[in-house]
Amino acid sequence: MAEIKSTMEKVLERAAKMAAETGNQGNDEEFDRIGMKMAADFLSGADGNLAKELLQQPADKQMGIRAGMAKTLLRNIVLPRDEDLIETGNKALQGLLDLGQSSGELTSVCSEIKQLLGQYNQHKDQLKQQLEQAIRAQLEQKMGEGQEKLSGQVTMNPAMHPQYQEEWSRMQSDLNNQYNQALDQRKKMIQQRFSS
Repeated sequence: MAEIKSTMEKVLERAAKMAAETGNQGNDEEFDRIGMKMAADFLSGADGNLAKELLQQPADKQMGIRAGMAKTLLRNIVLPRDEDLIETGNKALQGLLDLGQSSGELTSVCSEIKQLLGQYNQHKDQLKQQLEQAIRAQLEQKMGEGQEKLSGQVTMNPAMHPQYQEEWSRMQSDLNNQYNQALDQRKKMIQQRFSS
């Protein structure tokens, strides 16, 4: 009977321990959500400094809230397909710098991200121009072979050529993959800094 009781006690102890751990996870998730909401408010236009807002929170909640803020800020740093995404990405980078109190390592990684995002649009524009020139040259060659050129009377839009769309889609996919991989590496470095 003593063996059964001790086994039962062990089971109950494990159950209590698991319940306590689950309770802590619930609190961590709650703090995470609070931080995510604060960062989302910051990105949507609320003025303020995330580091100052974090310091106004209870000390025992700050690490969880800070991690949630960092998650939201990092999710909003994406390849810029339009001006709004550029603005949001820059604001997210500034928020990360505020949270990290502009430490040297963080500043360096954020600068690399900003440079990557700027290079992405330049690289995309260069590839597009090169593709347009290549398609235009092919079209001019075909026109030259089939008939004498009409002196400037026919204008060609390479973007209307079916080969252009197919090739541009492939090139843009390759470019996005390359830049997303570099961006993800740097975002992981930042995430590690905020999760410790």
